[in-house]
Amino acid sequence: MDHDYDFIVVGGGNAGLVAALTALEKGKRVLLLEKAPQEDRGGNSKYTRDFRVAHRNGQFGLDGEYSYDEFMEDLIKVTKGQTDKRLARMVVENSGQAVKWANEHGVKWQRSLPSTLHLGRTNLFILGGGKALLNVYYEKLKNKHCTVMYGSEVNAVELEGNEFRSVIVNQGNEKLKFRASELVLSSGGFESNLELLKKFWGVRADNMIIRGTHNNTGLPMISMIENGAETIGKGNDGHAVAVDARSPKFNGGIVTRVDSIPFSITVNREGERFYDEGEDLWPKRYAIWGKLIAGQPGQVAYSIFDRKVWGKFIPPFKPPITDPTLEGIINKLVEFGLRNPERALETVKSFNTACRENTRADHARLDGTAASGIIPPKSNWALPIDEPPFYAFVLKPGLTFTYMSLRVDERARVVKRDGTPFSNIYAAGEIMAGNILTNGYLGGLGLVIGTIFGIIAGGDQI
Repeated sequence: MDHDYDFIVVGGGNAGLVAALTALEKGKRVLLLEKAPQEDRGGNSKYTRDFRVAHRNGQFGLDGEYSYDEFMEDLIKVTKGQTDKRLARMVVENSGQAVKWANEHGVKWQRSLPSTLHLGRTNLFILGGGKALLNVYYEKLKNKHCTVMYGSEVNAVELEGNEFRSVIVNQGNEKLKFRASELVLSSGGFESNLELLKKFWGVRADNMIIRGTHNNTGLPMISMIENGAETIGKGNDGHAVAVDARSPKFNGGIVTRVDSIPFSITVNREGERFYDEGEDLWPKRYAIWGKLIAGQPGQVAYSIFDRKVWGKFIPPFKPPITDPTLEGIINKLVEFGLRNPERALETVKSFNTACRENTRADHARLDGTAASGIIPPKSNWALPIDEPPFYAFVLKPGLTFTYMSLRVDERARVVKRDGTPFSNIYAAGEIMAGNILTNGYLGGLGLVIGTIFGIIAGGDQI
């Protein structure tokens, strides 16, 4: 079956919806192809909740000021400079425009909650979270008579010469072909493609939890690579956080994330600490912990803390393991794979000695309350673990999206391996986020990247 449109969007998350709405407002006939059924639409966007935005004092109802330069410095720091600075600067300087665009299209906002997130100055939270944003945008598409096809898996992008001509779509038992003048790919990464994931991560992939959608298998990206598109970013890297080991394999979302790490000590199954838990504010460091845990034996770790810090962070979807004694909580972790409880207990006691004089921590800032003389040190929020009851979470690496992406230019055009862009193929969202995030992550950045490049891919200037 052949069908003709002006504009095809592959992927119905935030970036694709923004691109589709932008194109519709320019009078184009738009087809949106969403792999998921309607009740599961939206990719990873349904698990999101906030936009990181540069602003002047009091703008957008946020606290203080967050300048372009500070935002850019934060981004360069978390990526260790591994970012396309031209595209990164575009995102930073237009972050306010992304918020305004969402505002104009019906998104509502709420203030952030006090917690380890430390985002009251930098991030604007969506009222109702990512699902509310999706529902608003889908209703806009309906009102503008956009054709939306659910359950439509794009498995091939067809070119004529170097120009896009059509996509091949599996829909149930049917194979369909859709033609258009322009194509936007917003179908995410390949984190749910376990076969491909294992190619890059090896046996570590078996113990990973995919906290996002099971629908992101990367088939459109793979087809573009076969068509000569250039990639950026490593296949064995991605936005990966520490999640509760009791999480489902797929689709757990943001509630599976464990935020206790900055106020705890975290040991591997041999009972050893392996990284500074208090290195920096949580929004700048939480996305390194998935990869850190993936590098530990068995891809498992344990966050151990006491009564002093319980309630200082947003809890995940299941309660922690608890016991009235330190020895008891350590022994309970043996049931969850801890191999050396004696060494774990010694690690806790050594940590307590290193921070024995510390009596108070300021959880709202980098407080310098350190545990020194131990390796690794703990730079902030180091309080002895000595007040019952004692708590622990068992952690696994939770992969959100992969960093290997399609390279794009400043017009969101997909770039070929010869360095020139395809004239009518664009990308927005996680499928191209690796241009900016080849390492690390800043909380709230994903929606901003998707919105800005969705607007550009849809044919508007930013």
